[in-house]
Amino acid sequence: MTPDKTDAILFETVYRVVKQSVPLLEGRGSTLSESVRAVDRALDILLCFSQEKPVLSLTEIADEVGISKSTVHRLLATLECKRFLIRDSATGKYHLGYRFLEMASQVFEDVNQQWALPYLRRLADECGETVDLAVLDDDHVIYLQVVESQQRVKLAVAVGQRLPAFCTATGKAFLAFLPANRVQMILGSDLTRYTENTHTELADLDKDLQETRKRGFAISEHEYEKDVNAVAAPILAADGYPLAAIAIVGPSFRLPRERMLVLGPIIQKVVVSITREVGLTALSTMVPRNGSWQ
Repeated sequence: MTPDKTDAILFETVYRVVKQSVPLLEGRGSTLSESVRAVDRALDILLCFSQEKPVLSLTEIADEVGISKSTVHRLLATLECKRFLIRDSATGKYHLGYRFLEMASQVFEDVNQQWALPYLRRLADECGETVDLAVLDDDHVIYLQVVESQQRVKLAVAVGQRLPAFCTATGKAFLAFLPANRVQMILGSDLTRYTENTHTELADLDKDLQETRKRGFAISEHEYEKDVNAVAAPILAADGYPLAAIAIVGPSFRLPRERMLVLGPIIQKVVVSITREVGLTALSTMVPRNGSWQ
């Protein structure tokens, strides 16, 4: 597992925990307030790094977080000392350190989605394609388990990888069953057009989500990546909230729309088996709702 596939979960989880703690800590003295502010700024620095911007200079970081270079330099030195960042001696630029790998492994160990593997493997054997399990994290989905296809030509995300929710079958399986206000928050910002098939108009997405709710599973055709199709169904809590989603993904020549319409109900049967055999109460404990990831 590479750092850029796991760091986003850690950044956002730790960042929000500290953010929620700030109101409780403020007001207990100027020294403590300064300490909290330093932690907040350090987390802002870490959140500058992403898959799109994996390497940054001191100036770029200072511009991004909006604080002075001297302050940024002190915080960078601390983060480097604690192995959260690594400074390239040749370029002077920074990238994420190996401490995140250690922390990421603990995050995934704590989530512990091993319960899903037998079901995913049986589904992968039945359909002959890659099968994965994911949860929602803000406006993205995070893949927790992946069972790769045995086909010579195959497609698979990495465990811990994050993809946008609005243009993936897995993400749309969540969006179709989320409360309307939550969907509006997710779709409120500008939507990136990844391919010619990406829906960037809210009217088109709303129609797609309505169709998804009606049939009970979502379909994605070349929407995030060209020549890649997927079909996904949600695992719903007792109150109808989507806890997780199971998807089948493969090259479009093996997964045309007609076949995905056949595979969708098969995924739904697997979901029924999971809810019956694992139990909704146990699932709600093992799979935190999106709020628990925030």
